[in-house]
Amino acid sequence: MASNDTISDMLTRIRNATLAHHQTVDIPSTKMTRSIASVLKEEGFVGETEEKGEGIESKITLTLKYKGKQRQSIIRNLTRVSKPGLRVYSNRKELPRVLGGIGIAIISTSSGVMTDRDARRQGIGGEVLCYIY
Repeated sequence: MASNDTISDMLTRIRNATLAHHQTVDIPSTKMTRSIASVLKEEGFVGETEEKGEGIESKITLTLKYKGKQRQSIIRNLTRVSKPGLRVYSNRKELPRVLGGIGIAIISTSSGVMTDRDARRQGIGGEVLCYIY
């Protein structure tokens, strides 16, 4: 089933895969999901990202990271902030800090998708997509 909200779909798939201790998770590939996946990789929340297939069939495979003997997931929480029914925007002065800087907020800006830290550094605001810690 195709989802209208690709970001929520992506976060839910990652959340379910980490709860089931899966090694990898497949996500339908869109420009936005590719951008979010690259931010997650840069920040160390996921291992490798690999794109498979072409056109509408293309998928991104994320390798999930775990730590310790109990295989505790590195991603503890994913929260969708801006939804299709209620967009949440933030200017550069009001960019959110997730858990006092421990987590990240993923922001969609005019300069692309980036973390709250990068957006603050560049002095730009945008749409707050989600919080991850």
